[in-house]
Amino acid sequence: MKLSVFIPCCVDQFSPKTASNLIGLLESLGHEVHYNESQTCCGRLLYDNGNWDSAKLLGEKFIDEFKGSEYIVSCSTECVGYIKNNFGKLFFNTTNHNSYKSIRDRVMDISEFLVSFMRKTDFGVEFPHKVSLHSNCRGLNEYNVEEETKLLLQNVKGLELTNNNTNRFCCGLGGTFSIHNEPVSTALAKKKIDAILAEGAEYVVSNDMSCLLHLQSYIDKHKINLKTIHLVDLLMYNK
Repeated sequence: MKLSVFIPCCVDQFSPKTASNLIGLLESLGHEVHYNESQTCCGRLLYDNGNWDSAKLLGEKFIDEFKGSEYIVSCSTECVGYIKNNFGKLFFNTTNHNSYKSIRDRVMDISEFLVSFMRKTDFGVEFPHKVSLHSNCRGLNEYNVEEETKLLLQNVKGLELTNNNTNRFCCGLGGTFSIHNEPVSTALAKKKIDAILAEGAEYVVSNDMSCLLHLQSYIDKHKINLKTIHLVDLLMYNK
């Protein structure tokens, strides 16, 4: 199958290894993977901050770059959730209305693609650690693939999923919320990390790099014995 990959900004800028692992994971399943080097931001952050005109311009660019793709696979539930749910508000009753609907039906996060589309949950990876799953707010509320992600983690040899539903709340990032409301953002990060540590986890795993970067910055600042890892990197661990 011919697949296109959409690499979110924070992955491109701060964790290109995750982008490489996404491509490697898909290729290991026998897919032909295409990366459009001209792709940029989907516009989510602009949209969230009320700059809909600029978000629409980036959305038009996204539609134009991926309109010929059979399927589009990404590694961010928040970006995919935005595209599936909010592009429609930008392009309703416009010349891009049908193009948006076509994109909406063909873009998916890696968890949905592997579990619901490919019907594959075991990749033969071994990760002998206690892991806590962080599902971001947009993922839980707009594009929930938490159960699919759990299935993937439960099939990793040696992995113990520690979640007991005590840490299913915001990590404090919230886009630019963490910039404009730093004290509240920091308090939420502390609450999240404290709950994860109470579970006995060694790692925090998520489908979203932006949340992981936020949590890792708190971990590093306070020298906490905890690590973060993106789901894609975990599934390609030692491969």
